Amino acid sequence: MNNEIINKLRYDYSSRTLDEKKVLQSPIAFFDVWMKEALQAELMEPNAFVLSTVNADNKPSSRIVLLRAYNENGFIFFTNYHSRKGQNIDVNKNVCFNFFHQAIERQIRIEGTISKVSEADSDTYFNSRPLGNRLGAWASDQSEKIPSRQILEEKQNEFEAKYKDIEIPRPPHWGGYICKPNYFEFWQGRSNRLHDRICYELVNNNWQTARLSP
Repeated sequence: MNNEIINKLRYDYSSRTLDEKKVLQSPIAFFDVWMKEALQAELMEPNAFVLSTVNADNKPSSRIVLLRAYNENGFIFFTNYHSRKGQNIDVNKNVCFNFFHQAIERQIRIEGTISKVSEADSDTYFNSRPLGNRLGAWASDQSEKIPSRQILEEKQNEFEAKYKDIEIPRPPHWGGYICKPNYFEFWQGRSNRLHDRICYELVNNNWQTARLSP
């Protein structure tokens, strides 16, 4: 066990600050500012976030997902609807996103309710994916147990042969979700663990901001 080493790990955040007087009225607009700064910093996959869902037994689970679009209506990602996350969403529409941009010492937390995007939007994104990704959506029964990787690769090869000379359709079990947010938290690391935390809460269809103690 490396508990002694882990216990001594320390990093003092000191590169930036976050002042509630400088945040924007719209949290989605402010998210856009931070995402653009993450892109400018050339972070690896700044659109990666931890998606947390809850099942019918109130048991949470989390995994890394890639954000593919966002606008004033919400935040969009794509996945297999039969996956564990999809099954959880079927019974509980409340989700949480957490982005961690370590190089610029920031986190963004988003809570909201989720629903499927239109089939047309799912088709458009699916058709924009690389060939191998589209075939993989057919080959993978996401979250299901399989006896070996060989089985997965054989299924991939089967679908590659099946759709060799024709357009690959979107699987009916694969598509997008959109999260309509009702809470945001913008976290900026600061020295001595006195971090800056600014939250937005949706109250009567209006966003209200507040500073949180670290």
